[in-house]
Amino acid sequence: MKSNTQKFFIDGPAGKLETVLAEPDISPCGIAVIAHPHPLFSGTMDNKIIHTLFNTLLELGFISVKFNFRGVGKSAGVHDDGIGEVEDVMAVVGNVSDHFHTQYGDQPLLLAGFSFGGAIQAHAAQRLKPQHLILVAPSVERLNAPPVIEHTGHVLIIHGDQDDIVSLQSVLDWAAPQQSQPVVVIPGAEHFFHGRLSSIKGVVFDAFKG
Repeated sequence: MKSNTQKFFIDGPAGKLETVLAEPDISPCGIAVIAHPHPLFSGTMDNKIIHTLFNTLLELGFISVKFNFRGVGKSAGVHDDGIGEVEDVMAVVGNVSDHFHTQYGDQPLLLAGFSFGGAIQAHAAQRLKPQHLILVAPSVERLNAPPVIEHTGHVLIIHGDQDDIVSLQSVLDWAAPQQSQPVVVIPGAEHFFHGRLSSIKGVVFDAFKG
């Protein structure tokens, strides 16, 4: 699928946020905002899982957006232990939604994130109430992620059974009290899904095309 990719800065609460956006060559089915892993452990929007989500959602027809949290890459500010990062998400969603509102009207919102970014998106979902939420190996325990099922239309959680950074059990324990909250487990996948990126793409495609 052809796309129109743009690189620009968004005004965030701690300064400029480095952002990349791609539009599908068809009328979009929504806006997807994707959050990267932990900034203090080399997490950026160039992470390969973020790249996979970005391209997969673009192929599905979403306006895909990824960005660097405060203090990462060319984004201003400093890391804020997840608190300010939720505000970064709010700023990006607000800016992009406003920009495309005149052209496309209200668009369904999809929030996605990997690891630290997944937990941040769970927090952001409380306020944004997205139609879709995709969490890949979310650090729900470390960042005390809230329940999401009551605030989101459709939730997809993807995890590897060999993850030694965010344990599968911690995610299952978090998801268990939330009715109708399944977790898709990819056998043999560790935290960074080495050799399993195609599995992530396949699971996301099945969820939206099935």
